[in-house]
Amino acid sequence: MPYHRDAAPEDSLTIDRVLLLSDDETVTVGTPTVDGATVEATVVDHVKGDKVLVFKKKRRKRFKVKRGHRQQYTKIRIDSITTGDETASTADEAPASASA
Repeated sequence: MPYHRDAAPEDSLTIDRVLLLSDDETVTVGTPTVDGATVEATVVDHVKGDKVLVFKKKRRKRFKVKRGHRQQYTKIRIDSITTGDETASTADEAPASASA
């Protein structure tokens, strides 16, 4: 996700601007966001992306410029996704047994 300067590793984040939710059968697309949906996440680390090289040259003018850039990102772990009415957790949960 984009770089969060204020978040330290092992901090928890709450993301309330969710653009799309999906489960096994349905897909909910927000207009522009899904109402009542939140994501609980934990910051793992701050990392840099791959280097992007920008090379400019003008023929026969002795002009060459080579510049590089590495974008910073925040690596997160998703703990739970909450919709308006139910919670889907990524933690291992025991399956519910059906009694007949």
